[in-house]
Amino acid sequence: MDSRERILSAINHIQPDKVPIDLGSSTVTGISAIAYNNLKRHLKIESKTRVFDVVQQLANVDMEVIDLFGIDALDINRISAESGDWYDTELPDGSLAQLPGWYRPARDKDGSWYTTDEEGTILSKRASGAAFYDQMYFPYEKGYPENLNDLNKALKKISWVVHSHASNLNETELRAKLIDLKDTTNKALVMSGGVKLLELGFFIRRMDNLLMDLMTKEAKLSEMLDILVEMHLAGLEKKCRSVGDIVDVIRFGDDLGMTTGPIMDLETFRKFFKPRYKILCDYVKKHSNMKIFMHSCGSVRQFIPDFIDVGIDILNPVQTNCYDMEPVALKREFGRDITFWGGGVDTASVLNRATPEEVRKDVLKRCEIFSQDGGFVFAPIHNILSEVPAQNVIAAYNAVREFNGE
Repeated sequence: MDSRERILSAINHIQPDKVPIDLGSSTVTGISAIAYNNLKRHLKIESKTRVFDVVQQLANVDMEVIDLFGIDALDINRISAESGDWYDTELPDGSLAQLPGWYRPARDKDGSWYTTDEEGTILSKRASGAAFYDQMYFPYEKGYPENLNDLNKALKKISWVVHSHASNLNETELRAKLIDLKDTTNKALVMSGGVKLLELGFFIRRMDNLLMDLMTKEAKLSEMLDILVEMHLAGLEKKCRSVGDIVDVIRFGDDLGMTTGPIMDLETFRKFFKPRYKILCDYVKKHSNMKIFMHSCGSVRQFIPDFIDVGIDILNPVQTNCYDMEPVALKREFGRDITFWGGGVDTASVLNRATPEEVRKDVLKRCEIFSQDGGFVFAPIHNILSEVPAQNVIAAYNAVREFNGE
């Protein structure tokens, strides 16, 4: 099988020839620019690192590393990351990287970095020595306006929205480049769908306010969610029309879980979110051949049957170090109906702290559990963070190839 066939077989629950592998096909399966610089230094790769996710400070993974590790999926944003205007910068550890020309954070006198919009509002901030930016401004933090006609304007004051790295190509140019990328690499192509409901609520209202809204401001919250659905449908219409026959996987994302349990009860989820996910999933299924990838951190086991019911094909990051997320039970209960894209190595206690041999054993064990009858794409549990040693990254990906008999 080539890479694309391998990924699609796994998603369709057909045993592929090998466990498919991902690194960097999305902003939730990526690698910190600092960790990536350390990895490239270890591998003696001298190219400049480009930070394509400026909020999380994630690196664009070079094709040299993709080929070396046998990666099977690509983020279509790499088209933008490999062209355009970039400039040199220094990362918090002193190593060098490049930032896109449109992104120009300023440095404060305390050593922190921050971004503003045209009105001077501080949108995000990275503390001195920190590895990522925090959202600083929440448009409706003090309450909902009387009407929500300016919601689109409010979204433009959210750092996660305005700092997303989108292609500056028109539809014709983008199609041509994606067709070429697909033909020349035979990789599965992954695209962000931009679909968030709960998280956009967090970004707009602030997390604590939004969670209280679920109980105290149901009508206003429902009104906002309905407007977000309409916005998402407009975005999905454009994506499905322009590249829905080329891209293989489209990514949605809402963090519905915590380490200790779900962030809300099932009744609340079914009231506010499940019907709206169904509308969005139905649109993608009707207007494209793309598989739907759902990113949801934390303990989300109680939601998985509903994910399957609305048409979600893939669950990520499969955070098995959380309550009620035991790998064997997840695979036994849901492995025939949803693909686990992640869960391949514990990033919170193993990849960042263990020896390379301990990393190897963790990966081999998880591949054995998740890979039976397809339904598994290897990726770490969420992004590889800055403190992860290069030797452990190499040990993890070598272990998958060992499991694959390479």
